[in-house]
Amino acid sequence: MLVNQTSKLQTKLKKAVNKQQKVGLVPTMGALHSGHLALIGEAQKICEQVVVSIFVNPTQFNNASDLEKYPRNLEQDLAQIQSSYPNVIVFAPEVSEIYGKNVAAEEFDFGSITTFMEGEYRAGHFNGVGTIIKRLFNLVKPDFAFFGEKDFQQLRVIQKLVEITEQPVKVVGCATQREVNGLAKSSRNQRLTEEQKEKAAIIYQALETAKNKFNQSSIAEIKTEIKGIFEAYPEFELEYFEIADVKHLVPTETKQTNTPYRAFIAAFVNEVRLIDNIALNY
Repeated sequence: MLVNQTSKLQTKLKKAVNKQQKVGLVPTMGALHSGHLALIGEAQKICEQVVVSIFVNPTQFNNASDLEKYPRNLEQDLAQIQSSYPNVIVFAPEVSEIYGKNVAAEEFDFGSITTFMEGEYRAGHFNGVGTIIKRLFNLVKPDFAFFGEKDFQQLRVIQKLVEITEQPVKVVGCATQREVNGLAKSSRNQRLTEEQKEKAAIIYQALETAKNKFNQSSIAEIKTEIKGIFEAYPEFELEYFEIADVKHLVPTETKQTNTPYRAFIAAFVNEVRLIDNIALNY
């Protein structure tokens, strides 16, 4: 069921509220793949009514070219959803429906979790993410919202957003869906050739290397090894590789006991930027 206007969306949702149904939200930017469908499946396990938003949010792009090239195919997205989840409400608004005439991000204080990694390399990105998710929460008023762990830093931002805005939403993190070769499923993968997709397996292989060596090697040694992996593939540009504690997301060079860590990576394949992460010790 496709809805483009917020007024019609809220009319549909009022029926669910009147029936005391749990409402789940799966925010997406379209170009759907099986990872998105897995999120919808998780939502349907605990929610009687699921809303999937399809909206390429302009305020979270710090690169105009990246926004322009972001894959869009609403018709194909709808077909995927309706074939597997026919009772889902698909909310696909125009930019003006969300922002009116003022297409600008709000400012949020997310603390250290947005200082490094994506926050460092994509200025303003998380303010844009916070803005659109806050607005979607206000429109849908979901009981649960579902996000993939591939964007783990974003997941932490959404959790912090709920804390800041005191919204009664339970944020559910879902496991990263991967290709057979380990490459994290992403809408941006549509911009890769088949050969590039195969070679991009080195991103996950690098994370697996970090995980396997985490207990016996220093973080400096791990970073050196990861850098060496990418030096063997000149068509790839390693933007960053960091190991950070899960709570604060501050990169570290030393390991503390009883502290969960994740490894985070971003790399370019030609002009396509891919990110991924992995839990190291929990």
